Amino acid sequence: MDRTLSRTGLVTISAVVGLLIATGGVSQAQPATAAAARTAAAYSVVPYENVNVRKLPTKDSAYLATLTAGSTYTAYCWTHGQTIKDHGITNDIWIGFADGYSSAVYFKGNEYANLPQSAQC
Repeated sequence: MDRTLSRTGLVTISAVVGLLIATGGVSQAQPATAAAARTAAAYSVVPYENVNVRKLPTKDSAYLATLTAGSTYTAYCWTHGQTIKDHGITNDIWIGFADGYSSAVYFKGNEYANLPQSAQC
């Protein structure tokens, strides 16, 4: 069996190692990327009121879109983020979509908007 790498393989490995060194490696504190979310299982969620989608799991993060109350949306995971207090509910769970996050406070279901507890980003 030939165990040598092609020039393309070496360039690819070199680029990945260089990126990890330049960025200080992979941080466990970062939420999943949109690309990673698309490879995970998909779940249906329904907001009970209009809710903003943010770039990161915090209310001060960049606004991306608004989800309409009563409509069904595809979510991929949940993560811990900024604690939100609204309508007598306090929760730090944020629902992950392909491009951003929304607080689970505004979705029907349990504290994870009915996503399985194992669906953490």
